[in-house]
Amino acid sequence: MRHSRHLRLPLALALAGLTVLAGAVIARAGDHRAVVLDIKYSRFEPDELRFEAGQVVTFVLSNDDPIDHEFILGDQAVQDRHEMGTEPHHGSIPTEVTVPAGQTVRTTITLPERGDLIIGCHMPGHYGYGMKASVSVG
Repeated sequence: MRHSRHLRLPLALALAGLTVLAGAVIARAGDHRAVVLDIKYSRFEPDELRFEAGQVVTFVLSNDDPIDHEFILGDQAVQDRHEMGTEPHHGSIPTEVTVPAGQTVRTTITLPERGDLIIGCHMPGHYGYGMKASVSVG
């Protein structure tokens, strides 16, 4: 019995730090957040996210589709540039990530001080189809 009482507090604290919000699992540890962003049927779920200014966020990108997708985080100018671009795969830039079919990829980003951003996929036709999510930082 003595061991179970000692385990209750850490378990309760761990569960208290875990929140489920619109399909995203969010864990907080100080200024660092981890957010699960599901990709299903060429859509991001959730499609609206809010963060604190300057927060460090690890996006856990889970692609449940049988095709590759992208995670491009930036303002409208960044999205426009990628919509016209020809990069079929992305490498080491944390805000530009390829998410292969059926795989989970992680990227960690320090968000700007304030502003509205967009997460988009620019595989042919995906962004026009509506594969985007809004991100509010403030």
